[in-house]
Amino acid sequence: MTDQTAADAPVSRLPFLVAICAGSFLLFLVQPMVARMALPRLGGAPAVWNSAMLVYQALLLGGYAWAHWLGRFPGRIPARFHIGLGLLALVMLPIGLMDTQLPVDANPFLWVPWLLLGSIGPLFFVISAQAPLLQRWYGLAGGADPYPLYSASNLGSFAGLIAYPLVVEPLLPVKAQSLVWSAGYGLVVLLTLFVALRVPKDAAPDLAGDESAPPSTRSMAWWVLLAAIPSALMLSTTLHLTTDVMAMPLLWVVPLGLYLLSFSIAFADARGPANLAIRIAPLALLFSGYGVFVAETRIMMVFVGASILSLFLVAIALHARMFDERPAPAHLTRFYFAMSLGGVIGGLFGALFAPLVFDWTYEHPILLLASGLLLVGRPLLGLLSGLDRSRFRIVAAILVAIGFVISLGAQGWILEPARQSFKALGSLAILVMALAAMGHRILFTALLGMLMLTMGGWEKLEHSWEGRMTRSFFGIYTIRDYPGQIRYLVHGTTSHGVQIQTQEREREATAYYSVSSGVGLAMKAGPDLFGPAARISVVGLGAGTLACYAQPGQDWRFYEIDPAIAAIASDPKRFTFLSNCTPKAPILIGDARLVLERQTQGARDLLVVDAFSSDSVPMHLLTREAFGVYGRYLTRDGLLMIHISNRYLTLEPVVAAARQSGWQTRIRFDRPVQNERNKAMTASSWVALSRSPATLAALEKASPPASWEALAPGQPVMAWTDDHASILPIIKWRWPH
Repeated sequence: MTDQTAADAPVSRLPFLVAICAGSFLLFLVQPMVARMALPRLGGAPAVWNSAMLVYQALLLGGYAWAHWLGRFPGRIPARFHIGLGLLALVMLPIGLMDTQLPVDANPFLWVPWLLLGSIGPLFFVISAQAPLLQRWYGLAGGADPYPLYSASNLGSFAGLIAYPLVVEPLLPVKAQSLVWSAGYGLVVLLTLFVALRVPKDAAPDLAGDESAPPSTRSMAWWVLLAAIPSALMLSTTLHLTTDVMAMPLLWVVPLGLYLLSFSIAFADARGPANLAIRIAPLALLFSGYGVFVAETRIMMVFVGASILSLFLVAIALHARMFDERPAPAHLTRFYFAMSLGGVIGGLFGALFAPLVFDWTYEHPILLLASGLLLVGRPLLGLLSGLDRSRFRIVAAILVAIGFVISLGAQGWILEPARQSFKALGSLAILVMALAAMGHRILFTALLGMLMLTMGGWEKLEHSWEGRMTRSFFGIYTIRDYPGQIRYLVHGTTSHGVQIQTQEREREATAYYSVSSGVGLAMKAGPDLFGPAARISVVGLGAGTLACYAQPGQDWRFYEIDPAIAAIASDPKRFTFLSNCTPKAPILIGDARLVLERQTQGARDLLVVDAFSSDSVPMHLLTREAFGVYGRYLTRDGLLMIHISNRYLTLEPVVAAARQSGWQTRIRFDRPVQNERNKAMTASSWVALSRSPATLAALEKASPPASWEALAPGQPVMAWTDDHASILPIIKWRWPH
């Protein structure tokens, strides 16, 4: 068949669709896979992962820029360039990290990008250019509108997103994952070569004579904005849900997955679903705004659903607006570069800028308001449609003023009595006004803001003004005071420490660390086990509660990954455990496993590991290799205490696997009697481990009878290693109490 005959024949969309889908699948598979490879070596410090995110974003944007630059060449020249680069990148296979170690004094913002670029840079760059480049080739080959192929790209991304935590990570060790991905890359190169042959040799770079004017700078900026808002909203929704609503493992997959699917709907040939989303997105935005500041656990799932639905519909609506305003196919790569740039800007705003500027997830309500300004809603009730401009402005000002007064009244700044009933009725009134304002973007958004202030916005701002909240790249910490002079340090929905702030009880161990808890029993037995000069280390500082177990002559040391926590615990105006009990104990900042590896070996008697919260479990602290680090850090008769209380994960089988490496184990389930004196105490589960049976026997002897039990007797253990670990088998598949 001649080139001309091939050009005249209708081109099949299927090969392009498969090639694009496969490339996007690999793109979303490689990021968590490389993170899994890097975690034991790099640790979990935010500087490391922020640097990694910047590398990924830069490579993705570079791939889109590469696709745009290749568009200036005719015929198959772009294919030769791209496939040649893809073949050169084969020398990086099998995919993995370079065999080098992070220097002790290395700057992560310099060293991590060098490591990732040298390990996966060319591979990631080639794969990231697939979607826009192959869509352009489809147009050059005589295909119909190439833009709907982007739906396939995001279906592939979605498949890669869910495949890793649900299939790849549970079934395959990291080395096997690397081989599978490498084989997939080879397949993508072959698919790319196959579709490249469908492009006529003499194809003009202007796509079949399309001489339309290139997009203006204003259009490019508009596309960037439309892409940035959903990208940032996806991150803010994820953070809001996982820190302020429910810290469930893998919950982050849902917002990101729906964000990817929104492209598939917005760019699809069938416009019905996208048009429906455009119509109802303002309604979802209202109900999401209603619950953004509400902390009512009894209706938690309602607000979870509202937030997720709002993100999905807003993303579809704004992405559909981009699709409807797309340029001619000749300028396709320019359009996708702008869209990618918007995604990068949104990601940087949510991941880097917001944690530095805000002490709470204020970016989330801000982005909801920004979405309201961009949505093209239609009037729902039509009550304001008949007003001329001057009358509309008067009515709008009155409605906003009413909403503002209601928000002040709900805070108790106008009518102190019946505050809750006022809030309920007032919020309902604002909802009705906002429904009437649909189709009038500025008024609708203003009333949405009044609704959020009414439902707790003023209270949250008041907490910020009083300095009760601290934010870092690890999350948001809030100090809450309750009757009885009880102060809590809370990270989202998880308590990190409790202090009874009365003079007679301020040194009392509370929460998971009470005298009847496993760690409390171990601390009390410390002098009997290790003498009066016991050397004690604690991983995970919290409010510093454990410090008040310290006795004269003991040597204490704390390890904490988050400098914000260290600052809170060290401030006697907030908590006094450290200042009262261990004022001179050093606090070493950094990832515990990496820091412990650099400490003097065999020099500590008791190591407490309390770094596992409901929202995340740092896997690299529970692998076989991690237990090796702990064993080398402790004396031969040393005692290791691990806190495994968790609402969502059953960690007993993972810790029990340490028996395979010579550790002896016992577990303490503490369930304090709930009464007035014990209301600051919390149920807890602590595992005691030692390589010396005599140490555990002495611990049991020093504890009340029947305090300790066998750990996971008769149950299969689940050994995590740096090469293979998954939380999927240990998730508690039930609603936590």
